[in-house]
This record gives sequence, C-alpha cells and structure tokens, in this order.
Amino acid sequence: MTTTAARRSRIAGLTALGPAFVAAIAYVDPGNVAANLTAGAKYGYSLVWAVVAANGCAVLVQYLSAKLGIVTGKSLPELIGISLGPVPRVLFWLQAEIVAAATDVAEVIGGALALQLLFGVPPVIGGLITGVVSMIVLTAQNRRGGRAIEGVITGLLAVLTVGFCAGLFVAGPNPLSVLGGIVPRFQDSGAVLLSASILGATVMPHAIYLHSALSRDHHGRVEPGPAQDGVLRATRWDVGLALLVAGTVNVAMLVIAAASLGGAHGTGTITGAEHALRVHLGAGVAVLFAIGLLASGLASTSVGSMAGAEIMHGLLRKRVPMIVRRAVTLAPAIVLLAIGTDPTALLVNSQVVLSFGIGFALVPLVVYTSRARLMGDARNTRVTATIAWVIAAVIIALNVALLVLAVSP
Repeated sequence: MTTTAARRSRIAGLTALGPAFVAAIAYVDPGNVAANLTAGAKYGYSLVWAVVAANGCAVLVQYLSAKLGIVTGKSLPELIGISLGPVPRVLFWLQAEIVAAATDVAEVIGGALALQLLFGVPPVIGGLITGVVSMIVLTAQNRRGGRAIEGVITGLLAVLTVGFCAGLFVAGPNPLSVLGGIVPRFQDSGAVLLSASILGATVMPHAIYLHSALSRDHHGRVEPGPAQDGVLRATRWDVGLALLVAGTVNVAMLVIAAASLGGAHGTGTITGAEHALRVHLGAGVAVLFAIGLLASGLASTSVGSMAGAEIMHGLLRKRVPMIVRRAVTLAPAIVLLAIGTDPTALLVNSQVVLSFGIGFALVPLVVYTSRARLMGDARNTRVTATIAWVIAAVIIALNVALLVLAVSP
C-alpha cells in the first residue's frame, strides 16, 4: 500500500469512529457509580472479574446493534416496528418508552446530585439545570447533525473518565491484587447478589436501540462487498475502543474503593461515596469525582433522550421535536425530586425498570442479526450466534432474578 493510500485508510478508519462512544455513555452512567464503589469497599478486588465480564458481554451486544444498522440501513426499533402489527407495535413502544424514561430519571438525578455536591445547589434546581444543559447539547444535534453530538458526548466521556479515574493516582492499588480479582469467586451471598447486579444491569436496553440508529446515521446503509467489510472492521474498533474506555472507568472506580475505602460506610449512595472519597483520598479527588458525575449525568440524559426519540420514530413512525421531548421527559424527575424522594432509591428503582426491558431489546437483536435474508454474508456465524444467545440468556436470567429480589418483601 502506498503512503498516500495508507494515510487515506487511516483517515477513513478515524472517521468511522464515534457512534460507539455515544452508546458507551450508558455503561458509565450514575447508576453504575455506587455499585462499583460499594463492590470495592465491601469486597475488595474480588469482584473485578464481574465488571470485566459485563464489559465483555457489552462489546458483542453493541457490535451486533451497530452491524444491524450498517447492513440493513434501519435501526432495531424500525425493524421491530415493521415486523409487528398495529396493536403489538404500540404495546412494544410503551414498554420501550417506559424503559427509556426510567433511564432518563436516573441520569437527571445523577446530574442534580453532582451539582449539589459541587455547588450546594438544591436537587430540584440541579435537575432543572441538568435538563436545560441537555437541551443545549441536543440542539447541537438538531442544528449540526450527528457528528456534532458525537463530538460533544465524546468530550463529556473524556471528562468523566478523568474525574472517575483520578483517584487511582492517590489510592495506589496493588497490581497483583487487581489481577487476582479477574478470577471469579464469591466471598458470601452478598457478593453473589452484587455480582449479579453488575452483570445483569450493565447492558442497557436504550443503548441497544440507539446504537443501531447511530451507526445507520453515521454510515448509511453500506452495500455488501469490500466497502461493507471495511466499515464493519472499523466498527469493531469503534466498539472495542469505546467500551475499553467505559470498562476501564468502571474497573477504576472499583479498584479505588478496594484500595482506599475498605470498611467505609455509606458507599451505597452517591453522596456517601463522595464523602468517603473526600475523607480517605482528599478534597481534590472528591471534587474530580463530582465533576465526573456531572459529565456522566449530562451525557447520559442526552443519550437517553436520543434513544427515546428513535424508539418512537422506529415503532410509531412519528417524530416529536427533541426539545419538546426533553421537556416532557424531564418532568417526572423534577416532580420526584420536588416531593423529596430518596435519590438513591430512585436510582435503584430505575434499574428494576431497566431489568424488565432488557429481553425485549436483546432477543430481537440476536434474531435479526442471525437472519441470512436480512443480513446476507454479514449474518452472525454459528459461533457468534451461539455466544450471543448464551449472553442474552444469562443477562435476561440475571435481570429476572434482580427483578424478583427487588419486589420481594
């Protein structure tokens, strides 16, 4: 390959990056923060393997979603909408919309908590500020297209990565202990439950729905042949790099807690975790953590709104202006904050709702990407399909278990 051709190939590869970095925000949202810190504070390094395994599952799931959009030129919600009759389509939209709305509540609350930690802003005002800023972010998509929103979200991902990983330079984790944590094991029944939570709640339904649309919009429908092979190859890099960043952030939070917060109380809540970091690692680390939480909340709530818009368009073939949608979906979070609902309880309950919706996204994804008449030569191989079905079965089973445990007296 000539120097010019090699340079063009590298540029083409770089321009293919972006959609996965937007979808990856779902894996570092405020709902993950307390779980990772609690796992490290309570069980040391022993649950590193659960975070790594969850991230590995996410890589395959998000790649299949991206591949579906590239090969078919349609999003997962669009394909589901085509295959369902009018009544089932509306019912499917309702459950998917509820899942997206629950996600949005969690993200707004995360942003509100971050503003409270940083500036002492009351939760309701913090929620409104988070909503307004997310509207500004979404306006970039409306006026400048998908590349603009990819740039903004990727920038926020970089900020939260720095914020959540800064404690590593102070905590001084033991590398051998971190490596030892990759070996699966359980210390007690609590570790089993926490591992199930990490594994079961990592893959988010709205990220699956949205990633197919992001890839469709970024690349368009790519015809079979060398061009399609090249785009899919670049997409594998996109997904791998994006989820490497997200996985590193999640492991870093657990490792920081394992190294410095062992036995600390209150890490099961966002405010408690920030207080523990402030006490054990200093004010600087706590401030950076809160900044990371704010970036996570802003990015996540913007991505959640995008997912909800695509779900409505794909299933009902209707579009509502993104700003109007943002205002409507912001209302539940503000009301819940105004009546004094415990923010941590809201985060937990949002994960329960997500648990309900995961199967509705995962099963069609594996079915569609395995169909030869839909995907052609890009369909899942037998090995890939088998692995995907195993992952889907495990994740769905874990989410059902978490759902049962959550509603049990």
